[in-house]
Amino acid sequence: MTPTFATYPSLVDRSVLITGGATGIGAAFVAHFAQQGARVAFFDIDDNSAAGLIASLSDVRHAPQFTRCDVTNLAELRQAIAAASKSVGTFSVLINNAANDRRHQLQDTTPEEFEQSIAVNLRHQYFATQAVVPGMRELGGGSIICLGSTGWMIKNAGYPMYAMAKSAVRGLINGLARELGKDQIRINALVPGWVITDKQRELWLDDAGKAEIERKQCMPGFLGADDLARAALFLAADDSRMCTGHDFFVDGGWA
Repeated sequence: MTPTFATYPSLVDRSVLITGGATGIGAAFVAHFAQQGARVAFFDIDDNSAAGLIASLSDVRHAPQFTRCDVTNLAELRQAIAAASKSVGTFSVLINNAANDRRHQLQDTTPEEFEQSIAVNLRHQYFATQAVVPGMRELGGGSIICLGSTGWMIKNAGYPMYAMAKSAVRGLINGLARELGKDQIRINALVPGWVITDKQRELWLDDAGKAEIERKQCMPGFLGADDLARAALFLAADDSRMCTGHDFFVDGGWA
């Protein structure tokens, strides 16, 4: 059966901010929201990939706007959000996507590496949310989508700091859902399984990994970045207007 996918009229002309949007899952977010007619701003530190992504989306209603931004630098992040909002409009959607699942071991971790891991995987999600909420209140509502992970839930080894940060995303949305909900602002976690991006293929998808996917996923085949993007469209659109404070899994039934 050939799949057909939804379109969301409520996303047309809405302003959407995506962190870590130049490659991988983030690039799929940028492409799908732009193809829905949204006004997309995205941040990254990969200028070349960002330029290539924008060039590939020449036929969309609004060309995505890229800002080079290191989300671990909070002053830079705040400035970039303010400038992007002036350019594309007050944000009604925020996707806190930027992350780095670099492998590491407990015994080798330095305090500096610990702080950097928290900064890239968790801290920016909190402060980007802080920055966009006043505008969402003025608009009368909005949707914040924080990227979690099944990696900490299934007790994977090799990235304890990443697992810790991603588990905290659950606490972040629980801690804000009621406070933001009174202003019609939704906050949810989009929780991917093992999404096979170019990076994953290059670094970790060997024959053992393929066998593990076949054994542990309930559904056959690889998860793709587009699968995450389609779930994000739903969480951003008016169709999910009464969904907040929850994890939304896209993992092929693994976790």
